Amino acid sequence: MSYSTAQLEQARTLGTSTLFEASGLATSAADAAIRPVWAGASIAGPAYPLECSPGDNLAIHIAMEKAPRGSILIISTGGFVAGYWGEVLTVAAETAGIAGLVIDGGVRDIAALSRRRFAAFTRGVSMRGTIKASAPSVGQPISFTGTPVATGDLVVADDDGVLVIPAAHVEHTLAQGQARADKEARMMQALTQGQSTLELMNLTSWRRA
Repeated sequence: MSYSTAQLEQARTLGTSTLFEASGLATSAADAAIRPVWAGASIAGPAYPLECSPGDNLAIHIAMEKAPRGSILIISTGGFVAGYWGEVLTVAAETAGIAGLVIDGGVRDIAALSRRRFAAFTRGVSMRGTIKASAPSVGQPISFTGTPVATGDLVVADDDGVLVIPAAHVEHTLAQGQARADKEARMMQALTQGQSTLELMNLTSWRRA
């Protein structure tokens, strides 16, 4: 699944919180413990899922040769925190056109990732390296912290978290997200003109309580 530049920019602009509310999909949000390596990181792109054995990053090296340019790697490790990813893989990813990384395991070389402004979202940071012995799944559907992910789903990640929108729901979610953002913009304009959130959200019954 490919997305236009306009769609990806719209997704990043709308952000994960707006799109999550607009999607109506309770399972689309990844574990809130998955956080950006550096503040302000923001990405949107098609998912390329893979699974690593605990403490083993061979699947990542294989994915580097298979993932289409513009992909975001979504890596499940079963929550085992180690340094699956560092500066060397970051340089490889930049060369391969990988747009970003989401991993429930761990990364290292934080200073280098931050300096290079590579968008990485991770459960933790670990100096502990990994072996290269097995590749349970590369490019096949996975469950990422309880969120289903298939190749081509739309991944949006920012300071609020990581969202995975199934490909079949992307167009509807973007439209609903834009409508929600436009409504909130009108609400914030009204707030600057003196109206209250109780009035704008039809919560005035609380004034009589």
